[in-house]
Amino acid sequence: MITQKLQISSDEYAKTVERAAEILKKGGIVAIPTETVYGLAASALDSKAINNVFKAKGRPQDNPLIVHISNTEMLKQLVTDIPKQAQALAQKFWPGPLTLVLNSSKKVAKEVSAGLDTLAVRMPNHKTALDIIEKSGLPLAAPSANTSGKPSPTSPFYVENDLDGKIDAIVYDGECCVGVESTVVSFCTNPPRLLRPGAVTAEQLREIIPDIIVDKAVLQEPKSDERVESPGMKYKHYAPKTESYLVEGDSSFFAEFVNKQENAAALIFEEEKDLITIPKLVYGRSEDESTLAKEVFSCLRKVDDLEAEKVYIHAPSKNGVGLAVYNRLIRASAFRVIKL
Repeated sequence: MITQKLQISSDEYAKTVERAAEILKKGGIVAIPTETVYGLAASALDSKAINNVFKAKGRPQDNPLIVHISNTEMLKQLVTDIPKQAQALAQKFWPGPLTLVLNSSKKVAKEVSAGLDTLAVRMPNHKTALDIIEKSGLPLAAPSANTSGKPSPTSPFYVENDLDGKIDAIVYDGECCVGVESTVVSFCTNPPRLLRPGAVTAEQLREIIPDIIVDKAVLQEPKSDERVESPGMKYKHYAPKTESYLVEGDSSFFAEFVNKQENAAALIFEEEKDLITIPKLVYGRSEDESTLAKEVFSCLRKVDDLEAEKVYIHAPSKNGVGLAVYNRLIRASAFRVIKL
């Protein structure tokens, strides 16, 4: 398969959007930009297209997909009911990096929900993504546009590295501004549950849902036979080839520990540059959680270039957007955590 490269530019914008939409309407797969990460989009109504998404990614089919919409009328067709608290979240955070898990109307292909009665839906805060959805007239199932298990792509060039020749087209529209996938909240339990943290934080959610529960899978590994409602809960994700460890502790203890390691590298905070003597990558200042989120996947992709046997990643705080970054890193490290 030859993957088309669709460039977003001011003079060709409408033509590029139309071309992407036409491919999707014909059952094709197109990598599209969103504010979080690049998504591998296909019609959520087309079983064959969805199966091709799983095939291109090498993704387990018991891992549900998130459906992307461009307006609330689409949502009403895809789910059976929208609880008041879900409406309140959508009103405040859509379009934006928030996914709602609701009871499915079963109008999408069954493969999208991995056989569950629920459906994960969001409205991305990205003009190109919204315009492509609108032009196609389709709800688009769109997991991250990477090979399953690898760091999610925040640049179209990472998509190209992973999937060139496996999908129909890539829309090139710069880097993603958020950098980690959307927050996922399920309304299929009472009280609602936070299944995956993201840029919409637990603290923000509690302003509308004071009794929201943070699912144990946010920080723990689910059982191998456990069915999950959201992507990013079950499997090892986001991982470089280098064996990775997440390290908790302050900077002095972290530096003392990693500097003793042989054939090792470190993923560190900006303020630690002068403390670390082994090969290192910086992913932001410890207190700047939004930058950590934006840079974490890019840095995880660069880790293998350091050619170390192991990489030790300094864990961020679990507050605010830091919880989302920690959640991705604990999975990238296959739940190997060192506490100093």
